[in-house]
Amino acid sequence: MTAVQHQESRTEDPRFPVPRPDEAHWPGLATPPRNAFRARIARSIFERAVAPLPVRVEYPDGRVLGAGGAGAPVMQMVRPANVYHRLGCDAKIGFGEAYMTGDWTTAPGSDLADVLSPFAARLTQLVPPALQRLRHLAERTQPIGEENSKENSRSNISRHYDLSNELFEAFLDETMTYSSAWFEPGDDLVSAQERKIDGVLDMARVRAGDSVLEIGSGWGALAIRAARERGARVTTLTLSSEQQALTRQRAEAAGVGHLVDVRLQDYRDATGSYDAVVSVEMIEAVGEEFWPTYFTALDTLLKPGGRVGLQSITMPHDRMVATARSYTWIHKYVFPGGIIPSLHSIATNLDEHTSLSIVERRDLGPHYAHTLALWRERFCANWPQLDGAFDDTFRRMWEFYLAYCEAGFRVGYLGVSQLGLARNPFSGG
Repeated sequence: MTAVQHQESRTEDPRFPVPRPDEAHWPGLATPPRNAFRARIARSIFERAVAPLPVRVEYPDGRVLGAGGAGAPVMQMVRPANVYHRLGCDAKIGFGEAYMTGDWTTAPGSDLADVLSPFAARLTQLVPPALQRLRHLAERTQPIGEENSKENSRSNISRHYDLSNELFEAFLDETMTYSSAWFEPGDDLVSAQERKIDGVLDMARVRAGDSVLEIGSGWGALAIRAARERGARVTTLTLSSEQQALTRQRAEAAGVGHLVDVRLQDYRDATGSYDAVVSVEMIEAVGEEFWPTYFTALDTLLKPGGRVGLQSITMPHDRMVATARSYTWIHKYVFPGGIIPSLHSIATNLDEHTSLSIVERRDLGPHYAHTLALWRERFCANWPQLDGAFDDTFRRMWEFYLAYCEAGFRVGYLGVSQLGLARNPFSGG
């Protein structure tokens, strides 16, 4: 019996709750893929990577790895062999799946984002350079069926945003805003989200009587605020039928239904000419192949003298290039077809495909980490009202998603920026 098999044989411990994914809802998830050679390599890489990190990794046999002392966040390896097999067969998906199935978990009193943050901070150094050069042999690329063509975009969006409005109501604030807030001292989440929305509207110079196009409705918070607080007429686009229905209800309840036109429409089918165009954290769902089309649409739909208010999650350009085709846990379980741009890629696309350029910028990276922490806190507190509609595997999946993203923003691997886009008034464009 190998050391890995020996550890696995000792992990059926009643102290650890063990999710058993239902095969009908989670086909193949309960049983990890098996590849002994890759599992041995994954174990070696993992143990080498974790050794200097300020965490404690506890094994069922009492062994502890990591440089974290007393009080450090604790990762408990419940079924180590399963973890190594999942990592060895597909590291970018297997680590999250191992958490979903309870192959590893956090110790009582340890926060999941605290465990993940040290890994996120050293993400580019976890795998030795020699092996990084071979990653294309082991990593999957994004499926053709999830590229964001018109045909695929509707199903990609539906897989996330049509899960149920009740799910999102359980962790978002009453504005139902699903993007980074902008906090100032003393703010609650509602105030911070309203400040963020005002920041985007200010970037776009939205005023009374303006016609505004919003690409990506969410649940209507920006459209409603633009109409109610600024007297704008808003056309807002979504591909989610759930979002469309609730946004219409919310606009009517706010007394601005006559000013807010909610369309189930792809941005590529939008027509008309608008005083301002706004788009908040929608570009991440566009796909790199379609960025020129997206930015061209912003330019084409904007009246002369108009402004664009854009909010985008970002990542360093070199990491974006290195991971552009990778198929990750986030793609498989949360955002199919997505890719996060870099600020460089945004500026380059604007320069090559539009008459627009970035004239104003506000960075909110740490604010997103705090936003995600509040969302996760609310999700966990309100889980009992969702229990039954979603199973325990889904709960662990959603916790991992929120904590994983929070860790990325905490350490600066991810950022988020509000951008004001405009044409050069002296160019004649």
